[in-house]
Amino acid sequence: MKTLLLLVVLVMVLFVVKRVMAGPSIGPAEADARVKAGTAVLIDVREPDEWSGGVAGPALLCSFSDLRGDRAQWKAVLEQNRGKEFIVYCASGARSGIVAGQLRKEGFNAVNAGGYGGWRAAGLPVRTP
Repeated sequence: MKTLLLLVVLVMVLFVVKRVMAGPSIGPAEADARVKAGTAVLIDVREPDEWSGGVAGPALLCSFSDLRGDRAQWKAVLEQNRGKEFIVYCASGARSGIVAGQLRKEGFNAVNAGGYGGWRAAGLPVRTP
């Protein structure tokens, strides 16, 4: 019984630590509202070969690898939207969590919108680039 209780507490602690380290997140409907209000930009951070399956309608396309590389895609987007919130998403929310954390370290306002599937499941506009 003591071991089971310890295991439950450990799982709860890991869950809380993971949520805190992931930083702020936002749901698809709120992300869409902020983009429509003009206070935020939505960025798909998946890789180009993943975009062929569709992207969120208003999303800018700036890959995770480019952020880690020469920032050919990211440089202009960051400069042109400096005063806005950056809402990022990927396939599952993992890469976008890393990107949001990196952008926050660089002084930008950034949140993780999770995965593309959430956007689609919410019935929000999609397009094929």
